[in-house]
Amino acid sequence: MPRYQELNSINGCDLKVTKYSFGTAPLAGLFSKVPESESDATVQLAIDSGVNYFDSAPLYGHGVGERRLGRVLNKSDKKFVISTKVGRVVSKGENKDLVKWPDSDPNETIDYVWTRDGILKSLEDSFRRLGVDKVDIVYIHDADEHIREAIEIAYPVLHELRSQGVIKAIGMGMNWCPPAVAIMKETEFNITLMAGRYTLLTQEAQKELFPLALKKGVSIVAAGVYNSGILANPVPGAHFDYAPASDEILNRARAIQNFLKDLNVPLTAAALQFPLRHPAVATVLSGSAKVSELKQNLESFNFDLPADLWSQMESAGLIEPLN
Repeated sequence: MPRYQELNSINGCDLKVTKYSFGTAPLAGLFSKVPESESDATVQLAIDSGVNYFDSAPLYGHGVGERRLGRVLNKSDKKFVISTKVGRVVSKGENKDLVKWPDSDPNETIDYVWTRDGILKSLEDSFRRLGVDKVDIVYIHDADEHIREAIEIAYPVLHELRSQGVIKAIGMGMNWCPPAVAIMKETEFNITLMAGRYTLLTQEAQKELFPLALKKGVSIVAAGVYNSGILANPVPGAHFDYAPASDEILNRARAIQNFLKDLNVPLTAAALQFPLRHPAVATVLSGSAKVSELKQNLESFNFDLPADLWSQMESAGLIEPLN
């Protein structure tokens, strides 16, 4: 069995997800148009390769990602784990995000909505776009600056839906550790999607968030493992955390790349597999806009790393010891 097909359980429910999971932000045309024939073929390849967990959100293309994902999944007779997110609602209005999401509708906008009705509408709209009557996992999305709303409004609604069996697992999808820790302390999540905070370049999440997750029984989805691209190709102009990388970050990424090259290890293979080093991490989530990108990701995820690679990198001062 390829490594990416291996399953891990999600705490507190009966869900099992493949160690490699498929994200749909690139599929929705993040910063670049994606032909629907290409998006369809990419999702189909993920299905054919045995990936069973697919994540989306209203934000991705203002619903484009959900529609593209649902269209292909609904043609299959296989069973999948599907997640989406709440906190934003798509509505009629001037679209000011066409540069970021060029495939989105020029006459649709998207805004944060932190009300009970808004959370329920977000889910209802997502079900419609995905072509389903329920999903397995729902995340509170990008609540980094909306901590109280996440805890006091969004969480109770999702907790109620989980109690009713409408959804199986709830959590949050975040970019930064301090707000994620604050929210996790006051909630009872099954799962948390953390982007870019446990990678070859930064192990911030293992200081407080991951120990708290282990203590509270929260499974971690590690996303953003390329840190916006630099760990896929560390060249001048590469992005780190959604902005052009500094010389210091670029030099660190190149040092890691050169170290791995001497061991005949592709940088992408180490970047994709690294998060599973931590016992809190259940799956690594990575998006692909093209068939060729997904093929490379699956090959990298299945690449056999040296058994002592992480200890070698620790000794070289390239990564922090496991905490």
